[in-house]
Amino acid sequence: MKFSAVSQSLSRWAGSARTFYAAVALIGLWSLSGPYFHYNDTWQLIINTSTTIITFLMVFLIQNTQNRDNDILHIKIDELLRVTKDAQNAVLSLDGLDRKELEKLRQEYRSIGKTASMNLNSSCGHAADDAAPSKTDLNQA
Repeated sequence: MKFSAVSQSLSRWAGSARTFYAAVALIGLWSLSGPYFHYNDTWQLIINTSTTIITFLMVFLIQNTQNRDNDILHIKIDELLRVTKDAQNAVLSLDGLDRKELEKLRQEYRSIGKTASMNLNSSCGHAADDAAPSKTDLNQA
């Protein structure tokens, strides 16, 4: 079985309410067993080791799931850009740009957004100064 298939299955299982309740129950049982074991070092070591191992493995599971979701979003956005006649095909391959080039491109899109916002406000009879700034991803930074 491929890692991605196992990761997807584990991700669905780990994110379910049933798994959360099971984890809470296990922690409850562990804490209730404290007096029986006199709260000794082994008793504490069990929960510390268990949570450390689970956390370590979950990091990779979460990263795999996020990478997959990110890839899916990129493909969907690329397809939307591809079918939009006015979109610039150059933005389909931004992965190779460095931070400064991306910031320059973001500034260009901010100015396009401001120009479009001013045109929209003037065509609606509103003054451009009264308009609230547009809340797009390009204008959030």
